[in-house]
Amino acid sequence: MKYAFIRAHREEFGVRAMCRVLRVHFSGFYAWLKEPLSHRALEDARQTELIRQAWADSGKVYGYRKLTDDMRDQGEGISENRVARLASLAGIVAQVGYKRRPGQYGGKPAIVAENRLEQKFEASRPDQVWVTDITYIKTHEGWLYLCVVIDLFSRRVVGWSAQSRMTTDLALQALLMAVWRRKPDGKVTVHSDQGSQFTSREWQTFLRQHGLEPSMSRRGNCHDNAVAESFFQLLKRERIRRRTYPTRDDARRDVFEYIELFYNSKRKHTNNGMLSPVDFEIRQLKLNQAGV
Repeated sequence: MKYAFIRAHREEFGVRAMCRVLRVHFSGFYAWLKEPLSHRALEDARQTELIRQAWADSGKVYGYRKLTDDMRDQGEGISENRVARLASLAGIVAQVGYKRRPGQYGGKPAIVAENRLEQKFEASRPDQVWVTDITYIKTHEGWLYLCVVIDLFSRRVVGWSAQSRMTTDLALQALLMAVWRRKPDGKVTVHSDQGSQFTSREWQTFLRQHGLEPSMSRRGNCHDNAVAESFFQLLKRERIRRRTYPTRDDARRDVFEYIELFYNSKRKHTNNGMLSPVDFEIRQLKLNQAGV
């Protein structure tokens, strides 16, 4: 394990210096490098690259728990401990993205709402509960930030926005699309995390003006917004990782095709009895009209 650590970090630190710190002889390290890799070492190298790719796709913000979920979504049988070990050896460390660190920017977020969902991700009718979140998409021009609004009833993406900067406007444009499309006639609970986009006064004002009720995850708990996280994992596994985007516009067009032409209208969802979100809503509407 010491030799593996030295190999992983030899571009950052001198080999001889690391050998002295780790109390191994440099000649032993070079002899180890010449040995053919064992099956276990080859597997370590393969899974480390998968972890590195998942970490990069997340905008370098995923820790080992989310990386483990991502690996399992790809069909890898791997434990959290193994992901943590391989990530540590490769120098992969979660970085803070758009979510604020405690103690920065004045400490606590400006406005925090209670968690009305409490991980109960079910709705009995459309436009009862929406969940929203933001993710990152890598392009050669830089990051494209994507915000989505999902209806818990059918798991349909009812609003989305993709921009080059992660501002409150990014989230507001996604929510505006949802309100414009759905035109809800009752109060809708809108659940988000405590990112600065969702704790801003502009966001809260928009909610009040449109009869929307805020709800927020506990700080640092990704499971409180698992439906949005699950959608982002699907998007990345089924589309983004299969593409290389020269520009943000290329990525934006691909996101449009995935959401509007595939996910909402065609992709079967286990939560909907293997119907797409659109088909599930159509079926429910027909049942309601028939008085069932």
